[in-house]
Amino acid sequence: MRLEYFDMIDRVEELDAERGTIRALARLPEASPVFQGHFPGFPTLPGVMMLEMINHAAGYILIQRTHATRFVFLGGVKRAKFRRFMRPGTAAVIDARITHDGSGYAVAEGRLSVDGELVAEAEITMVITDFPAPALREAFESMLKKAQLATTASA
Repeated sequence: MRLEYFDMIDRVEELDAERGTIRALARLPEASPVFQGHFPGFPTLPGVMMLEMINHAAGYILIQRTHATRFVFLGGVKRAKFRRFMRPGTAAVIDARITHDGSGYAVAEGRLSVDGELVAEAEITMVITDFPAPALREAFESMLKKAQLATTASA
């Protein structure tokens, strides 16, 4: 995981685009500039980055569904709860599912857990639109390949 680059998922364990579900894994780095100011003397992952972890996992489902032909980005947070801190080096499981997909947006519910304990949960809205730039489409295609390879490797 590279927080500074918003590379939020290390591995996709399960991905079922038809059912709209995903289970992904992420391990926080031991050191990152993100931790230097959040919080001094007690480094933790900011809640907004926990939301991004859920968003990235749910986004993989939509990228898979559209075969990377559409751009997907976080459009809103309907609700979010943060229950525990995530410290450097922590391994997390991200579970997400699409609850609505259509009309140019999707809604997903996601949960972030560490050692079986719920850390964060959210309901998010993602916008689905045309790609604003060719380079961005190439990056999405790369993400799709990463998700497919990891899912195939775990089967």
